[in-house]
Amino acid sequence: MPTTGPSRTAVEIASQPACWREAADTLPHHRAALPVRGERVAVVGCGTSWFVAQAYAQLRESGGHGETDAFAASEFPLGRDYDRILAITRSGTTTEVLDLLAKVRGTAVTGALTADPATPVMTAADAVAVLDFADEESVVQTRFATTALALLRAHLEAEDALPAGVRTVAQAAEDAERAVAEPLADAVTDAEQFTFLGTGWTYGLALEAGLKMREAAGAWTEAYPAMEYRHGPISITGPGRVAWVFGSVPAGLADDVARVGGTLVSDSDSDSGADSGAGPGSGADGSDPSTSAALDPLADLVRAQRLAVLLAEAQGQDPDRPRNLTRSVVLSVPAGEDA
Repeated sequence: MPTTGPSRTAVEIASQPACWREAADTLPHHRAALPVRGERVAVVGCGTSWFVAQAYAQLRESGGHGETDAFAASEFPLGRDYDRILAITRSGTTTEVLDLLAKVRGTAVTGALTADPATPVMTAADAVAVLDFADEESVVQTRFATTALALLRAHLEAEDALPAGVRTVAQAAEDAERAVAEPLADAVTDAEQFTFLGTGWTYGLALEAGLKMREAAGAWTEAYPAMEYRHGPISITGPGRVAWVFGSVPAGLADDVARVGGTLVSDSDSDSGADSGAGPGSGADGSDPSTSAALDPLADLVRAQRLAVLLAEAQGQDPDRPRNLTRSVVLSVPAGEDA
C-alpha cells in the first residue's frame, strides 16, 4: 500500500546504532538484573526474545562468564537448579514469561529486560533493566531485541568476558550505521528463498533473521547451524535462492553454494578461506567482497531487518501491521494450563 514516508518499522530499524550506544552508556544502571560472574544462568524469552537468549547464552559461556542455557519460556525445565533466571520480554506482559517467573520465585534470583516499566514484569522479577529508550510501536520487534543483546554484550565487555573475535558494542554500532545506509544487493532483494546460517552465538541471529522475514514479509525462510547446511538444507538452494551466513563462513561452504547455483551472502571476517559473498554493494556472484569492510554479525542482522521491510512493501503489505500477529501474546489462562 502506498505510504507518504518510511514505515514506523523502518524508522525504528534505523535508530539501532544510537540505541546500542545508549545501552552501553547506561549499563551501570542495569547491573542488578544481570548475571554475576560464575552464576549458573538460564535465559528465557518467547519468539525473538528466545533467539536473543540463545545468542547471549553462547556469548556468556564461551567468554568464561559462567554456564548459561537458553529456553523458550514455555519449555523451561522446572526443577533444574540455576542461580539466576533472566527473562527477556519487550512488552513485559507475555503470559509464558510471567507464568514462569511466578513458578520459580524463591528458587533462584530472577532478572528481566523489558521496554515498558508500567507492566507486570516489574514486580514479577527481583530486578528489572528497563530499556524504554528502545521501546517500539511496531508489532515486529527489531531495535528492542538488538538493544537487549547490545546491553548484554556491553556487560560481558565490562567484565572482561567478551569472547575472542567479538567486537565491542561501540564497534558494532559503527557497523550498524553502515548496515542502515548501504544499499542491499539485487541478488538479495530479488531472491525467492533464504536460508540463514550461523555458528555459535550467531546461530541465534540466523534464527531471528528467518523469523523477521516471515513476520514482516511472509517470506520463505529457514535457519540452521552453518555446519548443518550440507546435511539436507542445501537441497533447496539453487538459482534465485540465498544462503546468508552470519559470522565466519565454514571452509568449503561458499563452493558448495556456488556448485548448486545459489547466492552466498556473508559480510564477516572469515578465516576459513571462503569468499565473503554478496555483501551490501556487491554483485550477485559475490565477485567483489572488498566493496565494504566486514560487519559485526549483529549489524548484519540489521540488513536482514531492512530486507524484510523492503520485501513487505514490494508485495503491497504494511510492515507495521503484519498478518496474524500482535505486539504481545497474552493468553486467557496461564501458560501450560487447559482452558
